[in-house]
Amino acid sequence: MPSTTLDTVSGPLFYFSPPADGSEPYNRVNTDSNSTLPLSNWAPEKHVVQIENVRGKEDLYLLDEAGFQYLKHPACHASFTDDDEIQAEYYPESADLIKQVTGASRVVLFDHTIRRRIPGQVDTRGKRQPVKEVHVDQTTASATARVHLHLPPSEAPELLKHRFQIINLWRPLSHPAFDMPLTLCDYRTVDKDTDLVPVARIAPERRGETYRVKYNPQHRWKYLKGMTPEEAVLIKCFDSDSSGSIFTPHTAFIDPSAPEDCPLRESIELRALVFYD
Repeated sequence: MPSTTLDTVSGPLFYFSPPADGSEPYNRVNTDSNSTLPLSNWAPEKHVVQIENVRGKEDLYLLDEAGFQYLKHPACHASFTDDDEIQAEYYPESADLIKQVTGASRVVLFDHTIRRRIPGQVDTRGKRQPVKEVHVDQTTASATARVHLHLPPSEAPELLKHRFQIINLWRPLSHPAFDMPLTLCDYRTVDKDTDLVPVARIAPERRGETYRVKYNPQHRWKYLKGMTPEEAVLIKCFDSDSSGSIFTPHTAFIDPSAPEDCPLRESIELRALVFYD
C-alpha cells in the first residue's frame, strides 16, 4: 500500500462480512444502553484503502455523477443544541439549500442526527457516535417506505410515480472535522449489482433496512480534509432515477494525518425526501 502523500492517506475502512451462521444480517439502533442483546450479528471486515483529499478539487464531484457534492454554505442557525430550534430554524434553510442545488420542486425533511464522538461510548439514542462501517442509508424498499411514512396517504402514491430522492445534508459543528472525518465513495466506481447487502435496521419504533457494502478494490474514496462548519456535503442516499448516481457509500474513518490535539468530531446530518414534478 503506498504511503501517505499530501493528497492521499492510507486509512482503515470496515466493510461487510456475512454472519457466520448464514442468518439475515441486522443492526440494532436507538437501544437501551443497559441492553445485553448484540447490536449486530455480523463482523466488519477491515481493509486499508487510499483516501484522496479533494480540497481544491471539490467542484469535480457532483451529486448526479459522483453521488455527493460539497458546498460552501454557512448555516444561519448556529447553536445546534435544541431539537425544536433545529427543526424551526435549520430545517427551512436546509430545505431551501437543497432545492437551490437540485432544482427539486419539493423537499420534506424527516429527521436529523447529531453525532458527538465520545471514546468508549456505546451508540445509543441521544448519544450517537460516528458510524465506522461502510454503508448506504437506504435500500429501494426502505426509501419507498419512507415516502409512505412521512407523506399523507393521499399524496404518497402520486409522488412515487415521479422521480424522488433521499438526500443527506452533512456538516461539522463548532470546529473543523479533522477527527473521524467523513469519506465518500465515488458512485462511478461502485458495482451496484454486487457490492451491496441489505441489512435490517431494528429500532424500538420501527424496522427499516440499510445497505452494507462488500469490499471492492475498484472503489475510489474521497474526503474534504478539515471540513469546517461553514462547509457541507450533500450525500445521495437513494434516487429513483437510475440514469446517474443512485447512492453513495460512506463512513467515518481515522485519518492518520489529523493533528494529534484536534477536538473530537461533532456533526449533524439532516435527511430529506426530495421530489420532482
